[in-house]
Amino acid sequence: MKPLGFLILAAILLAGDAQAQDAAQGSSRARPAQPPTVQEVKGAAGRDIRIMVLTNLKPDCTSGPLPNIRLVTPPANGKIAVRRVRLNATNVRQCLAVEIPALVAFYRSAPEFEGSDTVMVEIRPNEGPPIQRRVDINVSKQAPEIKPKVQEHSI
Repeated sequence: MKPLGFLILAAILLAGDAQAQDAAQGSSRARPAQPPTVQEVKGAAGRDIRIMVLTNLKPDCTSGPLPNIRLVTPPANGKIAVRRVRLNATNVRQCLAVEIPALVAFYRSAPEFEGSDTVMVEIRPNEGPPIQRRVDINVSKQAPEIKPKVQEHSI
């Protein structure tokens, strides 16, 4: 897993911010529909796999209203759950440390499932066009191996 690979703090909201700036400058140009972005995650069968984190961080480091989420295509071999949490973030844009509300989406497969599953989600920010995101989930029977950091000492 890439660090912060599915932390979608600013990426989703930048599109909304750009449209809000266009509206503030008097531009009424319509944004073309964009193809869904694709994201890949891995995890173990029967366990929660975090697939996305959504929040609304404004340029003045305050939080805005959270986006609405709609499940366009449900997973074939599991379930999606969304939880509302408080997110502590550091060094995001010009914000050194903030605590803001966020929505976290989790996928949980059937305990014996092994293979790939796909979810399509539509994210509707309060301003701007809806954004579609496809998440490809690779599920294995065992958790992905995380190698511990071992420090070697020579004597």
